[in-house]
Amino acid sequence: MSEITRVPLQPVGKGSLTRIWIGVILALLIGATAAWATRYQGLVVETLTAGSGPSPTVGDVVLVNYAGHLANGKEFDKGTQVAMPVEGVIPGFSQGLQKMQRKGKYKLIIPAVLAYGAAEQKNPSTGEVVIPANSDLTFDVELLDFKSAAEIEQRRQMLQQMQQQMGSAPKAGSGAGAAPESMPQP
Repeated sequence: MSEITRVPLQPVGKGSLTRIWIGVILALLIGATAAWATRYQGLVVETLTAGSGPSPTVGDVVLVNYAGHLANGKEFDKGTQVAMPVEGVIPGFSQGLQKMQRKGKYKLIIPAVLAYGAAEQKNPSTGEVVIPANSDLTFDVELLDFKSAAEIEQRRQMLQQMQQQMGSAPKAGSGAGAAPESMPQP
C-alpha cells in the first residue's frame, strides 16, 4: 500500500487576509476605471419611427420638429417646423441629422464633447444658465423635409423674379385719368 505524504499547512499570518482583500478591491477599481474610460462616448441615434428616402447632407437645410432635454430630463429647447442648416448646429446634432430620413422620428443622445463642451449656455434675456457646462444632451427629432442649399437658392430667385414682375405691372386704379394718391378726392 502506498502511503500519502502529508504536507502541513502553514497558518495564515496576521494581516495577510487584509492584504488579499485590499488587492481584490484595487483590481476591481482598476477594472471599473478602465471600463469607464473606454466606454463609447460618441453620438447615439435611436430610430423611433423609420423614415424613407435619402438622408440630408452637410449642405442641406432641414425642416424639423424637436425637443431638447438635459440628462436630468429638464427640457431646455423646443421647436416646431424649424428650418435650419445642417452645418449650422452643434456637431452632434449635425451628425445625427445626416443619419435620418424624411418623415422619420429619432432620439439623439449627444455627449458633451459633441454638444457645447465646457461652455455653459445662458438665456440671453435673463442670464440664467440653460445648459450647464459639460452636459450630455438628448433630442427628440422628427425630420419633416429637407432641401439642398441650391434648391433653396433657386426658389428664392424665382420668388424674387415673380415679385419684380408683379412690381412692374400697373397697379389697380392707376393709369390715365386717375387722381394722384396725395391729392384729396372730391
